Amino acid sequence: MSDLQTQLPTDTWIYTSWEEYEQIVTNLLDEKGKSYYYKGYMRLEMPPVSFDHGQDHIVIIFAVTLFAALKGIQARGLDTTTFRKTGIQDCQPDVAYYLRERAQVIPAGTGIVKLDRYPAPDLVIEIAKTSLLDDLGTKRSLYEELGIAEYWVVDVTNAQIIAYAIADQGSKRIQESQVLPGLAMSILEEALRRSREMSQSEVGTWLLSQFQQKED
Repeated sequence: MSDLQTQLPTDTWIYTSWEEYEQIVTNLLDEKGKSYYYKGYMRLEMPPVSFDHGQDHIVIIFAVTLFAALKGIQARGLDTTTFRKTGIQDCQPDVAYYLRERAQVIPAGTGIVKLDRYPAPDLVIEIAKTSLLDDLGTKRSLYEELGIAEYWVVDVTNAQIIAYAIADQGSKRIQESQVLPGLAMSILEEALRRSREMSQSEVGTWLLSQFQQKED
């Protein structure tokens, strides 16, 4: 653990100027943590990440990408990528997707995705083990203001997905994706439950059968 990590509180929001936040994040480039900035407060989430968190992270990415491929929907998934409105907001969601015509909107070689130049992702997903209440609260408000179209929180402990459609800086619970029509949260939750007892390749085979049934 670095000296900087021991000096800064993690997994909580602390009042910080944007300039201080930028300096802290720059100093953490060699660390594998995530950082957020919202309404004058910053939050750091540092390793370690649990086995269950990492497993659900992989299952969700596979499921979304497989569904999009089978439906012929262009999709570009991003893993723990920084999205920034300079001086205002910053976030590093576990997973983000640009869909359809937006799938090619971010050129290769881009570093931080600057939202004053590029659109916000269509879908953002947070995998929540210890951060569930924050993901459902403050981060949801952050993503509402950023203009994300849809936001999912994966509750690792209970193998559940709390999904929201976002519009007009507000959100409402949904049971089926609106940006990926036909993708039900219940199917994804069952995949998460199955991943506790079988390999991810077996879960993938099961997901393939479920998605293909819906096409028949």
